[in-house]
Amino acid sequence: MATVVLPRTEPAPVGPVRRGLTPWQTWGLLLLVPYVIVFVVFVVYPVVYGMWLARSPSSYTRLFEDPVFGRTVWNTALFLAIAVNLKFVLALILSGFFIRARPWIKFLSVLFILPWAVPSIPTILSFRFMLNPEWGIVNSLIFRFTGLDGPNWLNDPWIALGASMVVHIWKSLPFWTLILIAGRLAIPQEQYEAASVDGASSWQKFRFVTWPSLRTLYITSTLLSMIFTLGDFNSVYLLTGGQPADQTHVLATLGIRYLRLDYVDLSMATIICALPLVIPLVWFMMKRLSR
Repeated sequence: MATVVLPRTEPAPVGPVRRGLTPWQTWGLLLLVPYVIVFVVFVVYPVVYGMWLARSPSSYTRLFEDPVFGRTVWNTALFLAIAVNLKFVLALILSGFFIRARPWIKFLSVLFILPWAVPSIPTILSFRFMLNPEWGIVNSLIFRFTGLDGPNWLNDPWIALGASMVVHIWKSLPFWTLILIAGRLAIPQEQYEAASVDGASSWQKFRFVTWPSLRTLYITSTLLSMIFTLGDFNSVYLLTGGQPADQTHVLATLGIRYLRLDYVDLSMATIICALPLVIPLVWFMMKRLSR
């Protein structure tokens, strides 16, 4: 009886099978290349180069010895504490006003958005012209109705810094009000109806329905606004230019002063000194968003 000999087969290799990129993955990587180039050229390189310019400890020694820097840090803290908190209290109040279903409120909401929608440079410069002590409209109205000469508004450091805060609030208040309006509209109407059935007052509805629903959005938006405010260059520099006597600078504008004095290392050191304020705010905000 004949025997049949079967060919011996080798066992298949065990392990992951390597495959090349699919066409979609290849196109995805190719489309990412322009973004990576732009990010490296306009973000990574300027940051690394700025840190390299401010690498010397002597730059920070000279910076901390400059009395203008100490005043600038104080101004920045005041700007954050007053302007941001006042802005969000007003945004919270106005968001409750603008959600009312009235035709005339819709018309006011369009006007309310304009300060945020128009460009910053002409609007802030118009404030500067209005506060001019000689021919500004504010002092002209004061003289017309009282017969007295108005003050030099931007010649007093505290008035000038306060005016910068007013301009900042006026410019950014519509945006944050819209954010809180969106948060209010996301609250189910049934909760307010149930509170009305239980006899809750307007304050009780806000305390037990509106605020618990808006609290996370309010705090997160406040942290984000503080980051934006730290970098707000226009509101201060276009209105006061850091004057009088460099007493109204904030960290966002002080670097320009050192650049005009040809102290590039101090200018970069000023920006790096703002990082201890920015990084904790970013960390807290991302921690809240990840919940």
